[in-house]
Amino acid sequence: MTEPATPAVQVLALHGLPEVRPGDDLAALLADALERDGLALRPGDCLVVSSKVVSKAAGLTWAGERAGAVAHHTRRVVAERRGTGGVTRVVESVAGPVMAAAGVDASNTGPGGETLLLPDDPDAEAAALRAAVLERAGRTADTAVGVVLSDTAGRPWRDGLTDFALGSAGLVVLEDLRGGTDHDGRPLAVTARAVADEVAAAADLVKGKADGVPAALVRGLPAAWFASDADGARSLVRVGRGDWFASGHVEALRAALGVGAGTRDSEELGIRSVAPEPLGERVGRVVALALHDVPDGSADVAVADDHAEVVLAAADPYDLGRLVVRTEVAAASEDLRAEHTARSVGAVTLRLT
Repeated sequence: MTEPATPAVQVLALHGLPEVRPGDDLAALLADALERDGLALRPGDCLVVSSKVVSKAAGLTWAGERAGAVAHHTRRVVAERRGTGGVTRVVESVAGPVMAAAGVDASNTGPGGETLLLPDDPDAEAAALRAAVLERAGRTADTAVGVVLSDTAGRPWRDGLTDFALGSAGLVVLEDLRGGTDHDGRPLAVTARAVADEVAAAADLVKGKADGVPAALVRGLPAAWFASDADGARSLVRVGRGDWFASGHVEALRAALGVGAGTRDSEELGIRSVAPEPLGERVGRVVALALHDVPDGSADVAVADDHAEVVLAAADPYDLGRLVVRTEVAAASEDLRAEHTARSVGAVTLRLT
């Protein structure tokens, strides 16, 4: 028996969209672009639109410093590192996804170089755009047409960037294959395809990052992937109990010692750099973190080429014990090993390597 062929999917760039400005009717601009390219919306189509043009049309710009915009659109900080341009934070954004700098961006934002913010509710923006586009096309709300707002982000354990679905409407964002079987008849226990992310990434192959093409039409998707009441892209964000990686290992250790990521204490104590650092700087942060909650403790530090000797002292034996344990944990936050080398009344010496 011959198996049915996989349907062909086309990915078509929409050319000729003008520079989008605050107050522009984005649905009208997309309709004009479709018409110029000789395209008419039909069932199985999904419009993928860069979130930047949605933010531009909505006037979502930030007048102050970029760091203020990041802080304003951050729910929680997952990890932070210091680089040549300042501190970069990976955060759970107000828009939903966990990403660097809360999605605040100044690239491809237009000749003015504004700092753009993501919409607070990307799914609602996608739904409004879908409704307006369908109305202009003379299609009913239950037409098998989707709209995805795409954005760009890195991924844990993978180099490079890729586009993903920031917002979605009319498209089933997750195809749950659990309970079915694979090609060989084996049961599928965990497989669920992030359809909306795959569609967004496919569209980016023709949109590009520097070509000035902010929208694409993905044509020929299966009818089963469309539903006017489908969940939005926020349902793809894994947070809460399902998030195994809610904090970076450095941030988790520092938080256990009372210094949470993204706080004033973290800034004052010092944030790890993305670049290699002298041992003395790393040991300095270890000592500052260890002493953070032991006000009557003290530490004398001597740094050599490949190790540091830290003499910890406290009048109270309990405080000294706490200080030793805190130093061991703080050392782990800098990927250093702490080894006891000497002990006397009121003092313990640790060697950090």
